[in-house]
Amino acid sequence: MSDEPIFKSIFGESWDDLPPVMQKHYSNRPFTDDVTVVDGTLDLMCSGPMRIFSPLFWLMKGIPPKNEKDVPVTVNFKSDRSSKSFHFNRIFHFKSRRPYQFRSRMIQTEGNEVIEVMRFGIGWRMSYVWEDERVKLKHKGYVLCVFGIFIPVPLTFLMGEGYAEEVGVDDNTFDMSVSITHALWGKVYGYKGRFDVKSHP
Repeated sequence: MSDEPIFKSIFGESWDDLPPVMQKHYSNRPFTDDVTVVDGTLDLMCSGPMRIFSPLFWLMKGIPPKNEKDVPVTVNFKSDRSSKSFHFNRIFHFKSRRPYQFRSRMIQTEGNEVIEVMRFGIGWRMSYVWEDERVKLKHKGYVLCVFGIFIPVPLTFLMGEGYAEEVGVDDNTFDMSVSITHALWGKVYGYKGRFDVKSHP
């Protein structure tokens, strides 16, 4: 077991520059049962090809392809006793359907490079950067995880380029946004909102 947070090595020298809310958000340690819980609301948008393929996204239990505002969301960030993985369990409480869970896990590959692995082994490769007083997740392509091996797949032209950022509001609150922008269709997906850290290790 390590006493150092999983993300300390990802942010590197920038870790000490993170505001308290971000250090709480990313406080989970590897090889533990650590859990961090955040609650908030999100505004979601979905257009273009994301709307066309929405039945597939629902089936794959991926990002929820929906247009709705003020959606209550709880996110549980969990460590893994057997690895350095950082698990997400996002629970969306939509008005017209049962609570929807979108699960994924973050795996550090090297330095500040991380792959978010979703259902069926599809992964988003990104770099984590502390820049302009915010955490930025910058697109580095998509991969397919096969027996623990990450194989690059040329999905950016089809799916679009992902981007996310998080900004501290106070010691317990942060704003966040996620977007997918397509070269031809423009912004095809996004969600943004505010979260409070309810508990952390």
